[in-house]
Amino acid sequence: MVLSRRVLLLNASYEALGTVDVARAVCLVWKRTAQMVEKDGARVLRSQHYVFEVPSVVRLVEYVDIRRRRNESGKQRLRIIMRDKMKCQYCGVRGTQFDLTLDHIMPRSRGGRSDAENLCAACKQCNQRKGDRTPDEARMPLLASPSALRYGLDKAMLRHYAESRPEWLPYLFLADKTEVA
Repeated sequence: MVLSRRVLLLNASYEALGTVDVARAVCLVWKRTAQMVEKDGARVLRSQHYVFEVPSVVRLVEYVDIRRRRNESGKQRLRIIMRDKMKCQYCGVRGTQFDLTLDHIMPRSRGGRSDAENLCAACKQCNQRKGDRTPDEARMPLLASPSALRYGLDKAMLRHYAESRPEWLPYLFLADKTEVA
């Protein structure tokens, strides 16, 4: 379905900000808040009086500084699970975002915070087994150290979406040099 597709949202400086759904992207273009950079093939949305080309990439007209907002985003859970490559960081089992939970490495009861550096993906069994202990106390070492939820994690999320959208690659700086030339 066309409305469930994702559209790459670029800042005025062509920096990738994230994705929005088709309806939001069309609304931004309609209000002249954004410009369509790439079309999504020949897909169109139709209303009673109008036909809208479906965008694949849109660019904001005015620059928006959103770095502060990224840390407060509601998508932190999904970003952390994607950062951890959809694997439990204790036993290595792969799962979906619905199979995995977030575990506080330093338990909250001991002052552990709910930020990216203290959270990791864990299967339900490992999360329950670890309980209210640190990984050392539970004798459950982490497979990888958690990294900050900053720039790299947002890029990982966009890379995941871009696997099926080759027209996004030049804007994410993921295309081969030969493809761009």
